Amino acid sequence: MTRKISLGLMLLFLGTQISVTQSAAKAQTPVAPTTTTKSICSTQLGTAIDAVINRPLFSRGRWGILVQPLSTGQTLYSRDAQKYFTPASNLKLLTTAAALQQLGANFRIRTSIYQNGNGVLRVVGRGDPSLSDTQLQKLAQQLKQKGITQIQRLIADDSYIQGDIVNPTWQWEDVQSDYGAPVSSFILNQNIFSLKLVPQAVGKSLQVLWIDAGEAKQWRIINQSVTVAQNQPIYVNVTRELSGTVLRIQGQLTTNSEPSLIDLPVVDPNYYFLRRFRTALATEKITLGQTLVVSGGANQKEIAFVESPPLSELLMETLQNSNNLYAEALLRALAVKKLRVKNQTSADVGLEVVKASLTQLGVDPANYVLVDGSGLSRGDLVTPEAFVQTLRGIARTPTGYLYRASLPVAGKSGTLKGRFQDTPAEGIVQAKTGTLTGVVSLSGYMNAPKYEPLVFSIIVNQSEQPVTVVRQAIDEIVVLLTQLQRC
Repeated sequence: MTRKISLGLMLLFLGTQISVTQSAAKAQTPVAPTTTTKSICSTQLGTAIDAVINRPLFSRGRWGILVQPLSTGQTLYSRDAQKYFTPASNLKLLTTAAALQQLGANFRIRTSIYQNGNGVLRVVGRGDPSLSDTQLQKLAQQLKQKGITQIQRLIADDSYIQGDIVNPTWQWEDVQSDYGAPVSSFILNQNIFSLKLVPQAVGKSLQVLWIDAGEAKQWRIINQSVTVAQNQPIYVNVTRELSGTVLRIQGQLTTNSEPSLIDLPVVDPNYYFLRRFRTALATEKITLGQTLVVSGGANQKEIAFVESPPLSELLMETLQNSNNLYAEALLRALAVKKLRVKNQTSADVGLEVVKASLTQLGVDPANYVLVDGSGLSRGDLVTPEAFVQTLRGIARTPTGYLYRASLPVAGKSGTLKGRFQDTPAEGIVQAKTGTLTGVVSLSGYMNAPKYEPLVFSIIVNQSEQPVTVVRQAIDEIVVLLTQLQRC
């Protein structure tokens, strides 16, 4: 078995260990909340929740909470619900709500190949986050079926998505990590490539095995790792220089330990796509000459294409697994719904569409400031009220059931699979998690057993407590909500 280590655990070149901004896509080991009360009247809820968040260990953090019945705007509990908080991956609730409203559940993202004559083919990427080597092989097979055995020139048109491939407000350690992979017209294998670090004899450097030999040629390795005796600690740190061409490997594995799989974000998605497509074509015995990347140009006859799964399935990956890349791709997909003015990026246009869509759902635009689609940026600011308004608004739409079904279920699926097990909340809470350093959030729905269905948002900011401690307190509050009854 290969042990997988995210690049998020890293040592910067300054030579000092850093505290890692945790990906909102990474769920951590939970602590089961304790329950002390079997039923709570709505008039007692405030006192019960206050008893959790007013503990001395939370005195330096900020709590934002709003709990309401799904059917009405009556407030059962509110704490700074109209103030801004860094939402982490709860922000994906806003992006996906807009995508479902604007694009529809059956929307698919198409990757096309056009034949422009004279042995020239043009491949047009449109930001499909689900595209993989399997789909590249299908494209190659379609070309072979058309009788194509030689391509003199392959043009990769990357004009569909405009703007930075990495949000400029993301932190450096996030950009180096698999959960901060770049988003562009061409996304392949989630714009991640991998290598294995294999222990050798004691005192020897770890062996570097590339999963994709083509990527090995793109990097210069500085290997400062070592294999150590069996009783030594295990850790691996991988960093990328600002140039994007040098990888530094540090750390140690014991002689008997499993290989470590390291996932890394690609530096240039366009040429990564072209390298992998050349390999796919070769398996079909199609020779490929020159490749180049352009932005724009005329497309003539489409001769091959693949499509993403429908949006309903893309939402599942986005919300269940808190996939940042999918959320950012959906944000850019929204740009097709609005004409772009000159020099405006696809992400900026997508954010305008998100705002318009949220307004249609009844969300006050003063309740949020958005700078990305995933919540990885600390520039995002959202009130708990905005999340509650979104959750209630989308629930009233014809596709609201699809949105809700895409959320993790407490104790059952996605990033909530390991939380709320053997508690009254198991199976009756559908909610989105969020985690950054100092930030923990949870917003969603609950089918309260003795009360009407609820919608809630809980966000903690500026906390110095371990994530597990804050998360346990949030889970305690959610379990309290399961005990609500009419009195």
